[in-house]
This record gives sequence, structure tokens and C-alpha cells, in this order.
Amino acid sequence: MSYYHLRSLVGKLALIQTGFLVVALASIAFTLWVSWQLEGGAGAINEAGRMRMLSYRMVLSHADATPAALQRDLQEFDAMVHRLRVGDSQRPLFVPDTEECSERLLDVEQNWPTLRAALQAPGPGLRPQVDSFVATIDQLVGAIERTIAARTAILGGLCFSLVVLVVAASVVFVSGTYVWIVQPLQRLRDGLLQMAAGKLGVRVDETSSVVEFSSLAEGFNQMAVALDEAHQNLEGKVRDKTAHLAQQNERLEALFDVALMAGQADASLESMSHSFAAKVARIARADASAVRLAAQDEERWLLMGQNRMPQSMIDAERCLRKGDCACGNATPGAPGARVITIHSLETPKLRHCEAAGYQSIISVPMRTGSRLLGEVELFFYSERSLVEAERLLLDALVGQFAIQVDNVRLAARDREMAVSEERNLLAQELHDSIAQVLAFLKIQVQLLRGALARQRPEEVARSLDEIDAGVKECYTNVRELLVHFRTRPGHEDIEHALRSTLAKFERQSGLSTHLRLQGDGLPLPPDHQVQVLHIIQEALSNVRKHAEADHVSVSVDQLPRWRFEVRDNGRGIEPADVGSGQTHVGLQIMQERAQRIGAQLQVSRAPEGGTLVSLTLPLLSSLQATEPTLQSAQYS
Repeated sequence: MSYYHLRSLVGKLALIQTGFLVVALASIAFTLWVSWQLEGGAGAINEAGRMRMLSYRMVLSHADATPAALQRDLQEFDAMVHRLRVGDSQRPLFVPDTEECSERLLDVEQNWPTLRAALQAPGPGLRPQVDSFVATIDQLVGAIERTIAARTAILGGLCFSLVVLVVAASVVFVSGTYVWIVQPLQRLRDGLLQMAAGKLGVRVDETSSVVEFSSLAEGFNQMAVALDEAHQNLEGKVRDKTAHLAQQNERLEALFDVALMAGQADASLESMSHSFAAKVARIARADASAVRLAAQDEERWLLMGQNRMPQSMIDAERCLRKGDCACGNATPGAPGARVITIHSLETPKLRHCEAAGYQSIISVPMRTGSRLLGEVELFFYSERSLVEAERLLLDALVGQFAIQVDNVRLAARDREMAVSEERNLLAQELHDSIAQVLAFLKIQVQLLRGALARQRPEEVARSLDEIDAGVKECYTNVRELLVHFRTRPGHEDIEHALRSTLAKFERQSGLSTHLRLQGDGLPLPPDHQVQVLHIIQEALSNVRKHAEADHVSVSVDQLPRWRFEVRDNGRGIEPADVGSGQTHVGLQIMQERAQRIGAQLQVSRAPEGGTLVSLTLPLLSSLQATEPTLQSAQYS
């Protein structure tokens, strides 16, 4: 075992335990051997006792002349002598191997043949010989007893030695535990208590007979040195960390403030630009700031917002041509924020900035994806540089503002497209209703003039009747269009909207109606509901104008998909009108509305007569998947 292992706590304990274990095992083995000898000697004493008793019994058998019993006893005695010499494998029985015991056993073996011969010969006078032989056996028994007594004393001494060994082991373990474990731990504990009291200069003794505690003491001292040094520099580190956290909080607050600008309702680009210019100037600690947006031709930079810029500079730079100034010269492939030092560039490029007294400018391009929307400029009266953290912050702030600007432009474009689409729909409605009636009235006015010129009263009266009917139809169409345009069912379910529509239709046309609803499905989205109601209203208008019917039924099936049917009992639509799609009731407009919501529209002549208009919407899963897209295109 190496010296290092002997110095370790495990090595010391292993060495002590191994020594005590070897001694204990040897003592136990010797004790077992002595016990075996004692047990064998006791068996030999018992066997010798039987030999004495058998000797006297053989004398009695010889005197009583019983040869059979005598012969049996002689054989048994021979066996006893043999067992005392070689032992018994069935039980512990053997004569101790001492010199005295061996000599006494030899005497017994030598005297036995003489006695045996005398017992086999007839005649009296065997008692003296038997007594002499028994005395020899008694000497053997005495020798064995003395040997057993000596070995019993040895066994007692061995047990006492084991007791002493246990006591010594306990003392060694207790003292070793105190010296090797308790004392080093007490030193470490005292050092920890002093350190907890604020004495960071405390050190513990590293010398120990146990290498583990030496390592612990060395580690404790290293920790104490590190804590002492850390405590000495703690104030400076806390100050630096606090400044860093304050800077991070300021940047997060800046990003949050810019993100909040997106929630401002009805904010114009100009107001957003002024607000962002003030925020970014405060964050970057700039003396002034400007927000420029690129015009549609991408050759001009328009000043949309500023903060603390001189008025003369504002008037001179409301619109910059690309390349006229180093500020408004960002390109789509240019990097992020860049620092422009005014004195290092050509004077004509930055004459207004130099006249205002600025020394450096930070220019940050405003991008969304690959598109360049504009630029944000920060002006400083002193020379300025950018670290990587500031560059990333400015790029993030300007990028967030660029997204808001792009969203405002997209929202304006969506509103413009919605207004344009509504105008187209309104023009289609007017063309299919009022414009055609007005064209008819124009023809009737010309016919009326001709009849008046020819002085034909019957033609004049007929023309006046036609004009009166046309005016009434035009008036009805105008009222119907007003009803259609005022329909806003987004706040109610489809059943309520249909019942309101049929009630208005009955009042206007005088026709009877019937509504049937079947199934219980999810409600329609508002944009789908608007288109469905417009299609049904135009179908009802077609019935009133052309079907010559007296009853209209509307049926609605909600499962597995929404299906609407408008059926009348009139004369029915002509197949040619269905195929052309150019009917007076606006069949083409109905088809366009159905396409907007992904539905299928069919107009056909019913087998039992009349016209059947069916509108089938897509399955609910498909309808829900397209709902966000359709909501954005509701008025487009």
C-alpha cells in the first residue's frame, strides 16, 4: 500500500480493521480447535470409563462360566482399544496427542493381551489382575483429564484476550476518530463561524495526518481568499452590474414604447413619425432627429417627422433628392446603423448640418424585408461612435417602426381597395336596376315627343302610362337598393336576418312567404352572412319582377353543410337566361358574391314549375380555414 493511501482516512481505517480482523479470525480458529480437542478428550474419558466397567463384567462372565457373553465382551473391548488409538469418525473421540497420554494409552494396549489370555483360560484368581489393569486405565483417564484442564485454561485465557482486543479496538477507533476526523472538522467549523462573523481573512491549518482533511482545509483557504478578493471588489462590480441593468431596462422600455405606438388608433404617418423621432432621440441621447420616408419613385426622401431640428434645416430639407446628401443616401444592400462624421466628408454634401453646428450623424435605414422604406437620422453636436449593443438597439427600434409604417400603408391600401370594390358593386347594382329603367324612360320620352308632334292622343296616353310605370319601378328599385345596402346582420343570427328580409319582401310585393330551417350547426361568420343575404335578396327581387308568382319559400339546411334554396311557383326562368348570366335581376352579381365566399350558385327551372335558386356553402372545416382571408376581403 502506498504512502498516500496510508495517509488517507480510508487507508487508515482499512489498515486497522484488517489487523483486528486477522487477529479475531485467528483467535476464533484457535478457539474452535481447542473446543474440538476438549470434546474429543471428553469422548475418550467416557470410552475409558466404559472399558473399566466392561473389565469387571468380563471377570463376572468368566466366574459364571458364560463363554458366549465373555466372547462378545472381549470383541467389544478390542474395538474400544482400537477406537482410542485411531479415533471415531462418527463423533469426536480421540486421545490427546500429548506424550503422557500416548504413554498411558500404550500401557493399556500392552497390558490388555495378558488380561485377555487370562480371561480365556479357565481358573480362578483374576481379580488382582483386573484391578491392576483398571489402575492402568485410571492412569490413562488421569492423563487425559490433566490435558483437558490445561487446554481449558488456555481457552479461558484466549477469551480474556478477545475481550482485551475488543476494548483496545474501541479505544483505537475512538481516539482515531477524534484525532483524524473530529479535530479537523472542528477546525473547519471554527473557520466557518469566523467567516460568518465577517472575518474573511481567517485561515485554517492545512497540516493533517489525513489527506482528505488536508485537501478540505486547502480548499477552504482558497475559498476564503476568493471571498476576500470578491468582497474587496464587490462594490465596483455591483456598480457596474447596476449600470448594465439600468441600460438594459432602458432599452427594453424603449422597445416597449415603440411597440405601443402600433396600438394608437387613427394615427397618421406624420404624427407617428414625430412621436418616433422624439422617442429615438431621447433613447440615443441625440441633439436632434429626423424621420425620412422614401417617395414612390424612390428618388426622393420626404421629411415626415423631426425633433429639435433647426427651422432653417427643416425648410431646406423637406424633400431631398437621392444623392444630394450623405444622410438620404441609404441603399437596399447597405448595412444597418452607420456613423457619418461631417468633417471627413465633402462639405457640399452636408452643408445644412454643418451650418447647424452638428459634428456627427447616425443614419439608420428603415426596412421591411428587402424593401427600403426610408431612413432615421440622429444628429450630434459632438463626435459620436457606435458600439455593437447600441447598433443592435437602433436597428431593432427602427425595424419595429418600419413594420408599423408598412402596416399603416397596407391598411390605407386595403381601405382604398374596399371603397373601389364597393363602388364597382354599387355601379353594377345601379346598372342592373335603375339605369335600365332610366334608359326605358328615355325611349318613352322620345316616343311621347313624337306622339305630341303628330298629335296622336292615344299614343300620348300610352307613353304616359309607360312612363308612369317606369317611374314607379325605378322608385321601387331605389327603395330595394336602400334596404340591401342597409343590411348589416353581423350582430344577429341568420334566422333572424332571413325573417326580417322576408317580412320586408311581403310588405313590398304582397306575396306570401315561408321559411324552413333544418339542422343545428355552427353560426355563419358575419362576412359570409352578408353575402348570403344579398344573394337571397336579389333572388327575391327577381321573383317580384319577373316570376309572376304568388308564393315564395326559403329553406335552409345547416348540416352537413349550409345550403339555401329560394323557390317560387311562377312561370320559371328560361334556360337561355341561365346560360348567358346577363339577366335583369343581376345573376352575374349573384355569381360573383357566391365566389367570394367559395359557394356554388345554381339557378334552374323547378320540375314542378317556377324557379329554384340554390346556394351551397363549402364544408364547415373549409369555411373556418378560409375565414381570416375572407374577412380581409369582405369589402374587396
